[in-house]
Amino acid sequence: MLNESSDAQKYDLTHTLAPYMDRHMLMPLFDFLKDKGIHPADEVDRAKLQVLFRTNMVDSAMDIYMALHNTKEVPLNMTNRREEVVEAMQQLNTEVKPILDLVQDAELVAQLQKEKSFNSAFLFEKYKITAQHIRTLHRYAKFMYDCGDYAAASFLLTSFKALNANPDDAFSALWGKLASEILTGNWDQALDEINTLKEAIESRGGTPASMQMQQRSWLMHWSLFLLGNHPNGRNIVADLFFSDRYMNAIQTACPHLLRYLAVAVMTTPRRRGAIKDLVRIIAIERSHYSDPVLLFLEDLYKNADFETAQQRLQECALVLDGDFFLSNSEQDFMKSARLYLFENYCRIHERIDLSMLAKKLNMEQIAAEKWIVKMVSDAQLKAKIDSQSGHVILGVQPPDVYQQVIEKTKGLSFRSYVLAQNIEKRGSAQVQTQ
Repeated sequence: MLNESSDAQKYDLTHTLAPYMDRHMLMPLFDFLKDKGIHPADEVDRAKLQVLFRTNMVDSAMDIYMALHNTKEVPLNMTNRREEVVEAMQQLNTEVKPILDLVQDAELVAQLQKEKSFNSAFLFEKYKITAQHIRTLHRYAKFMYDCGDYAAASFLLTSFKALNANPDDAFSALWGKLASEILTGNWDQALDEINTLKEAIESRGGTPASMQMQQRSWLMHWSLFLLGNHPNGRNIVADLFFSDRYMNAIQTACPHLLRYLAVAVMTTPRRRGAIKDLVRIIAIERSHYSDPVLLFLEDLYKNADFETAQQRLQECALVLDGDFFLSNSEQDFMKSARLYLFENYCRIHERIDLSMLAKKLNMEQIAAEKWIVKMVSDAQLKAKIDSQSGHVILGVQPPDVYQQVIEKTKGLSFRSYVLAQNIEKRGSAQVQTQ
């Protein structure tokens, strides 16, 4: 019997994910952990307080402190910090006013964009907007983001990106824009920002390889927010993670991301062809990271250990239910896992006892029969149910012609290379003899 509380804590990756996330992105993760009761509520609140105090969301930090300590008083450093934030906001409001008034005039901005005049040169000539004003707009956007006003930050960064000419500031603004879109739940826009950032990471010259790998790692972690929120989130994550350079980053720096890739692949039928490659990578990285989801795939596809794979599903459900990014994928994963388990089991058995199968699936026999009929149809297996004997009878599965071609030609390139080398060696030997 699983000890759900301790196992949920053991499989919780929040502490592992945190270094790759922006501070503000941790807030929904903390709320999730608290709601699920995976960690004691006061521990989660203390962690949240520690993170909030390093932002401009001082009022939220004060509320948590007072609730934690059952008091209406807060420490002096919190009061001083709040005064600093208010003072900084007042100063920034004064400095940013000329350009803020302009970019907030939607009609004027639309007209300037239509005339292709929304640029720093024209704004300086017409409205005396200087490069310093544009830099201040960037600072103000970051300040608003740090205050938790993500919609305002997104709006301001859009204007800044159009006016800015500094490549480093532009790159920084891309990260801020992506974070803002994620935290406001604008998933389509977030996807656009991910694609823009992916291109920017690869095209920035002079960036050390180690820094590029770190940036790819950050981008993969931030993209996890799309996994269960964007309609095509699972494909988005799978495409990004399977990219050569991003897979290299996973295997080098963050193998824990294999959990999310595994779920994305398992719950997307058109991705089933990638399972074999995924299992190979999982086996390579097992010594660095593993969990029940990854072990399930190894049990099923590498070891053909159906008994262990079936028992592992209970742990998989616990892992997914306690993961912020995967909790809404639990049902789809379990459905796919049972289908793949049944399909692989059927491919090496001619006769399956219905009562035994129902017991393994934790289902009544009649319900199991209906489920099996659907699974046989979905998996396109040649099978029938003998209700009198209580067995599923499977015919011999004809080998897939395409798979046969792949297997027979798999080593063709290597064998051709070896043959060419041997011919070349013989030719060289004959020349030397002559």
